[in-house]
Amino acid sequence: MAGQVANREWSSRWGFMLAAVGVAIGLGNLWRFPFIAGENGGGAFVLIYIIFVAVISFPIMAGELVIGKLGGASAVESMRRLTSDLQVSKFWSSIGWMSVLAPFVGLSYYAIVAGWSFYYIYAGASGQFSGLTAETSGALFGEFQNRIGLMSLVHFTFIAITVWIVGRGIKGGIEWATKLMMPLLFILLMILVVYGAFTEGFGRAVDFLFYPDFSQLNSKGVLMAMGQAFFSVAIGVGAMITYGAYLKSKTSLPRAAAFICTADTVVAVLAGLAIFPIVFSAGLSPAEGPELIFVTLPIGFGEMPGGQIIGPLFFILLFFAALTSSIGMLEPVVSWLEEKLTDMPRLGVAAIAGGAAGVLGLPSLFSFNILNDVRPMALIDGLADKSIFGTVDFAVSSIILPLNALLITLFAGWILKSKLTREILTFRKEGGYRYWQIIVRYLAPIAILIVLIDAVTG
Repeated sequence: MAGQVANREWSSRWGFMLAAVGVAIGLGNLWRFPFIAGENGGGAFVLIYIIFVAVISFPIMAGELVIGKLGGASAVESMRRLTSDLQVSKFWSSIGWMSVLAPFVGLSYYAIVAGWSFYYIYAGASGQFSGLTAETSGALFGEFQNRIGLMSLVHFTFIAITVWIVGRGIKGGIEWATKLMMPLLFILLMILVVYGAFTEGFGRAVDFLFYPDFSQLNSKGVLMAMGQAFFSVAIGVGAMITYGAYLKSKTSLPRAAAFICTADTVVAVLAGLAIFPIVFSAGLSPAEGPELIFVTLPIGFGEMPGGQIIGPLFFILLFFAALTSSIGMLEPVVSWLEEKLTDMPRLGVAAIAGGAAGVLGLPSLFSFNILNDVRPMALIDGLADKSIFGTVDFAVSSIILPLNALLITLFAGWILKSKLTREILTFRKEGGYRYWQIIVRYLAPIAILIVLIDAVTG
């Protein structure tokens, strides 16, 4: 087993960086962040979000990378080794299991939304955005969701692409794909930002994003900013533990975590600068909720000059961002299965894991059409109105991920010996390590508990 894991190694630090940034940059940046910022007043939310990423998310991510680098295997095997070596309770092994369960279940419904980008690339390129109103855009989205065969096709196509890339291995698959897609993602994003700079809504977008109006932000918005700071950089997903296991010994974990968090935040802000000028130029509201991307933006694309080009470009960008994240969601599962199915080629292991996630996602997919009226948690206050998709999303993003993040911070801060973490976290100054330890031992657990309690009590 150890020899097999040893063969899974990044070819370079840059390859790891791009792959890790790819995990963090996804639908959370281009879909979730803009509409949550729009619902919570813009600039004040963005400022609080950035503070939470810098103060809390960065130390937690460093802790995840520490666990992976020390364990040197899949998340499950890494935690088994560490609990055995440290002679601590096997309870902590639950971190490994949740780091496989969360991305597996997450991919099952993540691929549904990611698959929508396929259809919207086609819809934009074929001129279907032209002349859209709020009513007709909503109808276009609804009609697509009711086409079960098409929904299933794009869902499994997205899964299949993810399986193919992960199945090709670390260097020939994940590194190769992210080295190609991440530069393209940034280029596409900058094209959209530059285009937005020449629209009449750009000034309002800049004011909205960068001039904080704290009268528009309440305590609920602050908690949402904290939750988004965790969600956006893939805290608790398990990918960073898995990717950390493939790291070469000379890689600086604090620098890696800082780079990933910074790149993710920059993309989230740039996404706002790409999206909100279009929204404001078309006289639309930035507080349109989850439908901002698939209902509101197509209206703007249909009204703007060159919208038939800019619209598809935006959804190609969305596809790339979703794919780099889905790769990081499938890899923890494949990494674990590969240690069990040692005689099976990696592509076969990836196909089993990805296929199972795709099938698991079918009830969530059907919740947009034939199971639209099903409310699995109808008897529970706060969950009674959630569809199957909404329920699964709530379970993963609001329960499993924060809970796993909480256990990771406690394990990294309290269970791993200070001598060990001090040696592996090569901060330039002693104060850097002390800051990290204070955050993961005290502040981060309290912050995550607040987010978790808020989610549960609703």
